[in-house]
Amino acid sequence: MGSLASERSVVGLAAKDATGVLSPYTYTLRKTGEEDVVVKVLYCGICHTDIHQTKNHLGMSNYPMVPGHEVVGEVIEVGPAVSKFQPGDVVGVGVIVGCCRTCTPCKSDVEQYCNKRIWSYNDVYTDGKPTQGGFASTMIVDQKFAVKIPAGLAPEQAASLLCAGVTVYSPLKHFGLMAPGLRGAILGLGGVGHMGVKIAKVMGHHVTVISSSDKKKAEAMDHLGADAYLVSSDAAQMAAAADSLDYIIDTVPVFHPLEPYLSLLKLDGKLILLGVINEPLQFVSPMVMLERKALTGSFIGSMTETQEVLEFCAKKGLTSTIEMVKMDYVNQAIERLERNDVRYRFVVDVAGSKFEP
Repeated sequence: MGSLASERSVVGLAAKDATGVLSPYTYTLRKTGEEDVVVKVLYCGICHTDIHQTKNHLGMSNYPMVPGHEVVGEVIEVGPAVSKFQPGDVVGVGVIVGCCRTCTPCKSDVEQYCNKRIWSYNDVYTDGKPTQGGFASTMIVDQKFAVKIPAGLAPEQAASLLCAGVTVYSPLKHFGLMAPGLRGAILGLGGVGHMGVKIAKVMGHHVTVISSSDKKKAEAMDHLGADAYLVSSDAAQMAAAADSLDYIIDTVPVFHPLEPYLSLLKLDGKLILLGVINEPLQFVSPMVMLERKALTGSFIGSMTETQEVLEFCAKKGLTSTIEMVKMDYVNQAIERLERNDVRYRFVVDVAGSKFEP
């Protein structure tokens, strides 16, 4: 692989162990390859997965680890074979930065399901160097795994769409749930869930937010525009809503029972799991057999779908609801995210922050 420059030194915020506490860390990026773009990071969203990874909840973490997979930045250098981008372009980089390009998922334009996918951080690239994420001044990525931020979409708004937005958009598209008039529900009103409400509403769906208490009711209905609000701990409300939904987007990232939500689905209804949960979930088989219901999952989206959801949101005027923070507040932001104390996504102003090794 050719290069335009030698390896460059970069400063980021890294977890050094399973405490997950981030501190300054200096490392080097690989040389700029034929199809690489070098990106000056402007903004990076904070996802619940960053907690799982930095704190080794899944037992697969390698340190030091620079997290962040909702990255928006400016292209500052391109390899000689790059055709999609040029210096000055504003681009997004999401959850994966590599794939085999030869397997069935790769050839089917759903490379996120490639068994040899390379994560944007906590992984090893093809050259043997560890991948590092967007809580850093600079990233380097193959052009295939970058997308253009459309004109009219603020870059800080685009950050959370690279994970939260496409994670909702992809299953709605794949499972044929984009037609107006459907009755859907969003379980869990966090970073992914709030985008689910917004996207489903723009598609013309009747949208119910399901939560364990009524404390988010005003936010869901008055701020996000949900049509209904269902308290899952209220047996009478749950019974009244039985057999009423075409689909449920389940964004909850911790263990929870499935049977109460399966009962809400109509014939052929779908419960789509999006939350990363590190312990088994349970249900009895008649819950799905007797009305041909489907329990399935979905993982982020393809690069094509990522570009689509950015353009969809730009066209429809959709924005995510974010709280901007600086790099020196990231640890506090992660603590707040663990407490669900954010409405609804933290976005780090990387370029506007000062951080030294």
